[in-house]
Amino acid sequence: MGRQKQRHVHKESFSVLLIPNTGGMSRQFHVTRFSFRLCVGALILVLLVVAGAVGWAGYQFNRQENVRKLIKQQEEQIKTLEAQKQALEQEKGTLLAQMETLEQEKTAAVEAASETTAESETKAESTPEKDTSVPRRYPYTGISTVLSDYSAQQPYLSLNTHSDGNVVATGDGMVVTVDSDDTYAHIIEVEHNNGYKTRYMCRQEAQTQMQVGAQVQAGDILLTVLEDDTQLDYQILFEEEAIDPLTVFEAKG
Repeated sequence: MGRQKQRHVHKESFSVLLIPNTGGMSRQFHVTRFSFRLCVGALILVLLVVAGAVGWAGYQFNRQENVRKLIKQQEEQIKTLEAQKQALEQEKGTLLAQMETLEQEKTAAVEAASETTAESETKAESTPEKDTSVPRRYPYTGISTVLSDYSAQQPYLSLNTHSDGNVVATGDGMVVTVDSDDTYAHIIEVEHNNGYKTRYMCRQEAQTQMQVGAQVQAGDILLTVLEDDTQLDYQILFEEEAIDPLTVFEAKG
């Protein structure tokens, strides 16, 4: 057999000498290369963990800072909205007050209008309707001149008329006479329903517009005057007695 050569493996190691400064005993530690590398790797791992923790803490800090800024912005927006809400509430109160005032004014106006209407209706009810059969109207529509007033010797009113007007009924009634005689070219009598009778006597020629039996209303044309200076004698009879026309009709027209 051949002689086997023994190989001696030399392991690398590191010595660490600890010398106290107080004069005590020194201590020496032997650290293998593997152990040294293991310690260095552990140290690097610890440094990496610490760096990651620091980075994570910074990330969390920045995140929290952003959250705080966002919360602050939201709080400011909430304050702004609260201020706007308060302003809107005040405006709402003002509008409600204005609406209440308008409602009160409206109610007052309606009540006033109702009172006015009621007063008008009451007045209208209390005021009797004018009896249009009473011969109150003036017998001529144009411009006329009074030739002579009513008197006991002359129981009628004499008027000087012109061709710009017409002889009209002075009240509602029925035509009972359409005639003439030696003095008057036209005589028309209208009988009213209240004891009155009116007589229209025209001395000159005119155009008759009514026939016996015709129903007339105040203002209806009885005669159309054809010539200027046509004399019209107007007479009112009440219960067959002549009365002064000025005591009955209200106004010329």
